Amino acid sequence: MARYRLIVNPAAGGGTAGEELQNIERSLRSLGLDYDVVCTERPWHAVELAEEAAEEAEIVVAVGGDGTANEVLNGLMRAKASGHTAALGILCVGRGNDLAFGMGIPTNWNEGCTCLAEDQRRIVDVGQVFGGNYPDGRYFGNGIGIGFDAVVGFVAARFKHLRGFIGYFVAALQTIFLFFKAPLVRLEFDGQPMNLHALMVSIMNGSRMGGGFMMAPYGRPDDGFLDLCIARQVSRPRILALLLKFTKGTQFEHPAISDGQTQQLSVTAVEGVLPAHADGETLCTDGVKLTVNIIPQAIQIIAHQGAR
Repeated sequence: MARYRLIVNPAAGGGTAGEELQNIERSLRSLGLDYDVVCTERPWHAVELAEEAAEEAEIVVAVGGDGTANEVLNGLMRAKASGHTAALGILCVGRGNDLAFGMGIPTNWNEGCTCLAEDQRRIVDVGQVFGGNYPDGRYFGNGIGIGFDAVVGFVAARFKHLRGFIGYFVAALQTIFLFFKAPLVRLEFDGQPMNLHALMVSIMNGSRMGGGFMMAPYGRPDDGFLDLCIARQVSRPRILALLLKFTKGTQFEHPAISDGQTQQLSVTAVEGVLPAHADGETLCTDGVKLTVNIIPQAIQIIAHQGAR
């Protein structure tokens, strides 16, 4: 039985995953890795495949983008609840690759193959969110985006020829005109409920979204906490200026941006609705309430040597 099980989304990265699979396999063989391959055929299929793989392989590898990695993560967490454990590996051939970045995993597949061969383990936290299209819960590795950030992701997903950070940046410029009026939301965490007009609420286990926006520049996926980035209502010109700050992780200098840490929180729409994503995957387009918590030391991953 193979030690590594590759779960490949051939459509990831606009078809890049399918195109690169032969090259990836050639690299893995040159490194002497014992592996087998299964391909996804539909949304959420990787969850089922990963849950099955955890019973048979020691390391389950997501080959795709953030969506594929998130589904594999969900499958491994489900398997863990049934008593089957496997480590998570990621070979990045997607658009943003933010989940891998936050975990200290190489964001190009060639380095990722070497990383798998080195087999350096790291135990990280996993987030869980309830609400929207997932009342029974969905796991995430990198982060939750609510409001402006989520709409940016929805817009970027429609682009056929713009990928990575450039695609997200163009989508952000468009979203300034699509999603401007911030909903009134109620945030509840650490016994400090508050109502505010929030343009965006980012709940991070990792550090980056959109291939280059540093929502939590000091975020660590192994500290037992979620890092918050809360943006209040600002004018359209100021949103543009803030976008540049987010690329540098300096947005907290602005009085409209707040940070914080917590282990659990809820976000409720008092006026308006909550568009939201988890690791770039749609949670809801018109949600009412989301509850989020962190599961400390939840899963082993294969990461870079020296990843913090």
